[in-house]
Amino acid sequence: MRPTIRRVLAPALALSCLCAPLFGASPAVAGEPGAQALDAPGLHRPVQITIDTWGVSHIRAKNSDDLFFAQGFTAARDRLFQMDTWRRDGLGRLSEVLGSAYVEQDTASRLFLYRGDMKREWASYPAGTRRIATEFAAGINSYVDWLADHPEALPEEFKKLGYRPARWQPEDLVRIRTHALGDNLRNELARAQITCADGIGATKALRNLEPAHTPRVPEGLEPCDIPDDVLNTYELATAGVTFADGTAKLADPAADPLTGAAGGSNAWALALERTASGRPVLAADPHRSSSAAPSGRYLVHLSAPGINVIGAGEPWNPGVSFGHNGRVAFGLTNMPIDQNDLYVYELHPDDPTRYRYGDGWESFDTVQEDIPVDGAAPVRAALGFTRHGPVVRVDEKNNRAYAVRSVWTEPGTSPYLGSLAFQRAKNFKKFTQGLAAWKTPGSHLVYADTEGDIGWVPVGMTPRRAGNGYDGLLPVPGDGRHEWDGFHRQDEMPRALNPERGYFASANEYNFPEGHPVTPTYEWHPRYRKDRIDEVLSAAEKATVEDTLDLQTDQKSLYAVQLLPYLDALTSDDPTTQKALAVLRDFDGVVSEDSSGAALFEIWSMAVLRPAWLKQVAPQSADNPWFFAVPEVGLTLESFAEPEKWFGPNGAEVRDKLLLDTLPAAFRILTNALGPDPATWRWGALHTQTFRHPLGDTFGPTPRGGSYHTVQHSAYHLMDLQQMVGPVFRMALDVGDWDASRAINAPGQSGDPASPHYGDLHKLWAGNGTFPLVYTPEAVERNAAQHLVLRPADRQPT
Repeated sequence: MRPTIRRVLAPALALSCLCAPLFGASPAVAGEPGAQALDAPGLHRPVQITIDTWGVSHIRAKNSDDLFFAQGFTAARDRLFQMDTWRRDGLGRLSEVLGSAYVEQDTASRLFLYRGDMKREWASYPAGTRRIATEFAAGINSYVDWLADHPEALPEEFKKLGYRPARWQPEDLVRIRTHALGDNLRNELARAQITCADGIGATKALRNLEPAHTPRVPEGLEPCDIPDDVLNTYELATAGVTFADGTAKLADPAADPLTGAAGGSNAWALALERTASGRPVLAADPHRSSSAAPSGRYLVHLSAPGINVIGAGEPWNPGVSFGHNGRVAFGLTNMPIDQNDLYVYELHPDDPTRYRYGDGWESFDTVQEDIPVDGAAPVRAALGFTRHGPVVRVDEKNNRAYAVRSVWTEPGTSPYLGSLAFQRAKNFKKFTQGLAAWKTPGSHLVYADTEGDIGWVPVGMTPRRAGNGYDGLLPVPGDGRHEWDGFHRQDEMPRALNPERGYFASANEYNFPEGHPVTPTYEWHPRYRKDRIDEVLSAAEKATVEDTLDLQTDQKSLYAVQLLPYLDALTSDDPTTQKALAVLRDFDGVVSEDSSGAALFEIWSMAVLRPAWLKQVAPQSADNPWFFAVPEVGLTLESFAEPEKWFGPNGAEVRDKLLLDTLPAAFRILTNALGPDPATWRWGALHTQTFRHPLGDTFGPTPRGGSYHTVQHSAYHLMDLQQMVGPVFRMALDVGDWDASRAINAPGQSGDPASPHYGDLHKLWAGNGTFPLVYTPEAVERNAAQHLVLRPADRQPT
């Protein structure tokens, strides 16, 4: 502990639950007067649940088994249809209730299930995970059983679609892998397509590779032979399920790839010397799909002897991934580890069930499974596997087959379950030790504690790619020349404790030390968000939680700040171009919903300038849709700074002409959409967010600020400007004065339209607001909206 820390933190610690009785012992809620009692088959002892004003369930149990049982019961009570759909999709059981149209998607999902030894699987997670998962699944089943006795409470989605929720097995929680993060396969295919059309040199326009790296075509790979639909099966497996007005919509792997735009996240920890309170502040705002109601995050407070943790996770996982336990605060951002590869096989000329490996031929492993179908006989599916992974395409005409190699086939890679390891951690050493078992997704864990320490631990299963210049950037032949030679250990990764600058921040950017021997990926996110966070935090001296919340909603685009100066010296005789230049010269780079300059800048830079730039640097492949799903604009700025290198002789003239020629088209788009007077234009009139529930309910459209390049991240569709990915959940923790922490989770905690907590947070979120993430017994009771008691129905106390 630093010398000044205990003096500064002592008053706050005296108020925190660290020195208070266990949460469940609060006399203010003893007996739960007026509580609703629910019988829960499978529960050992009564569990008390206080639901606060904002829909967060504070669960108090007398043992950890009942605690995780109650978490499963409570999550199902709020999110059963969402959880049931996730399970059916992941296990390949959609056809069972939605009919034969889903057989293909079910087949695809089953290819990516974990199929290894279950003893190894359970042993790969933190100690006790199997027991926790067993109790969590039992809690879900208990609620399903409760609904059977109370059919009037069955969620409307099941009634409208005409089926009942399924019961869970503990293995269901860990066998499903397809909700893990990872877009590298799409980049591999795009890079092969660009190479075919314009040569390997043109692939530099796809992503900025860090550390600096030049990819090459693997020996034996013919990029032009790879079919465009090679990843259709993978896309089906990872597509999820969407609904329109209560009707399931079949996933279309050939659909607009812009809907798969990359997400991201921000997280930081401020040391006490940079805060006004003398306590650390930790913040996290993950950026995931932002169009579904309910969202993919779920807040909960779990309290039992030995554990008292609050925060957010995914509703189908026990524990939490973002939050605190009264001593240690934690958040995470995605680290885009390259955990997947596409393998290409030569098939035997006389037997398409065999593929070349080394000097011989190997047979596909084939698994036959019956897929149940609603209203029809089961369909027999043949699932093919190579030594590397599931076969996603067989091209007998061209004598080729394709398989995906992924860490998902390894034991212990169910996403986020590794977070169970640090729910009880009390210091940085215990926190990092617990992360040794974390495998997916690749993550930057950000840390702070009540002793005043802050830190960073990057984690995730990182393949060692062996030999032949194998870098994971393009598909590779599956004949044995490109193999994974095991995985890097977690202790080979860098980490930081109490960095000298007084904070640590991550926004998915390249942040490994120069020359570090481990390269998790070459495809990091652009630095604009991180550089803006650094700009603000490096100047912070007396920062507050409110300052952190302001930074999470910061809309200044450093991309705009760096691009706009290239217009300063430009002139034009064209009146429309002159008007556009005038608007952009008044633009301050803040992409707010009320800004006219932001409206023109985003349309110009993303929808007009970028496609024109691509035509200049990759003329034959400029229309490749993945260029637009992964808008790497940093390379555009690099080309403008070094025009001769990118555009050849007279490169500066080429650059300036490109800038001027694209302005009129953008101005006309805004004129047609918002009228002829730029003074009336607003970015939020074009750029909106709508939450959609399976039954057809919507929240929105809500005007939104931000862009791909602002801290308030917004990945929007370039055709309709609808936000697809953004910060639906945010959290800012006052480390030590826990009740001063803040959070938001839109549009509400519940997925049930009949619940008061279904959409109650939408207006608060739309105004960039938050609510107190209360933790101490007194604060929870002051903000209580409902009390529940779960009562054992059939088990003896233990």
